[in-house]
Amino acid sequence: MAALKIFVSSTCYDLNIIRGQMRTFLSSSGHEPIMSDYNDVLFDPRIHTHESCVQEVKNADIIILIIGSRFGGTAIPKITSNVDIEGLKSQTRGTKIFDTIDKLSITQLEILNAIESDIPIFTFVDSRVSYDHHFYEKNKNKGIIDQLDFPSIDKKDTAIYIFEFINFLRLRSKNNSVIDFSKFSDIEDYLRKQFSSLLQRLLFEQRNKVVEEKRLDFLSKQIEDIKTAILTTIPSDELKETAKGAIQFRGIIEFLLSFRNIDNIETIALKNIDWQQLITELGIVEFSETRDKRRKYSKRLFAALIRNDRKFYITPYELSTLFSFISEDWNEFSKLPDQRKTALLNAIKDNFIARDINRGIIFIEETFEEYQRDLLEQADDEE
Repeated sequence: MAALKIFVSSTCYDLNIIRGQMRTFLSSSGHEPIMSDYNDVLFDPRIHTHESCVQEVKNADIIILIIGSRFGGTAIPKITSNVDIEGLKSQTRGTKIFDTIDKLSITQLEILNAIESDIPIFTFVDSRVSYDHHFYEKNKNKGIIDQLDFPSIDKKDTAIYIFEFINFLRLRSKNNSVIDFSKFSDIEDYLRKQFSSLLQRLLFEQRNKVVEEKRLDFLSKQIEDIKTAILTTIPSDELKETAKGAIQFRGIIEFLLSFRNIDNIETIALKNIDWQQLITELGIVEFSETRDKRRKYSKRLFAALIRNDRKFYITPYELSTLFSFISEDWNEFSKLPDQRKTALLNAIKDNFIARDINRGIIFIEETFEEYQRDLLEQADDEE
């Protein structure tokens, strides 16, 4: 039976007792702890040990981060240069840690790579460090921070890097929970409740998924019956084929017609090219996900299609839907004869324009990074 792989990220020297207690807790709970000081990490002799730690992070299911008094060793430049700094900045308002990239520690690089891999992170901060962090926050803009000693921090010159990393984590747009602890039982109690709650939610969502699948299956059968009834009333075989095509390809055609700022979109729609070539024709260089600012309280993520100038389009689809159903519909539509594609395009275009509603995608006149920062500020205001 596969066990949950849990990577424990922290400095070792000052937290060796906590790490030992953590290992016992995780193992006794049936999980598989991954800890460098217990030889759980493969240290590939062909690469630096820092690279080995970062690579091992990506194999974990969960990350537990413990922040104590020490900063730890500075990461080698090679792994620092591989981090998507701009992408990470767009997810938080605590970006000061990136002002000195060369000062990032190996522990911090492990967490940054975990974030890029979208791995859940549970962060725990020694309560003494947390107290000094609050003091730092109240006084950091008064020009006296460099003169202060923080009792909880082992080396004075590392304080700012530890405190700003805490800011980076707690000011993220998601997975930003930072928990104080004074003894290991604080961590243990919290994790037991969280793991139990996660299991309960998984079971609940699985039950709901089954119910939704049955409901969708029932609706699909009803829709098929309606389509059959409508098509049987059309006398002409040619019109019947056009009607079938309009039903089948309406989604992909309306998706393309939504690119209102692309003058030759109808010409592009008639090309016999695959999905990847279509994306290139549309000027898209990157995919991501974002919320829609117009839906103020919605937490749903929509696929974002980013251009070379970093301005972008928001689609009404999740990224997985875009890469499955929409791309598959395009690959099938593009292979139709030109005459039939033109007929379908014209038939759907007239109805699409007449309704004058936002369908498909919406162009955003600001960069993706600016948009993400606005969302973070909006979320902060909502709190």
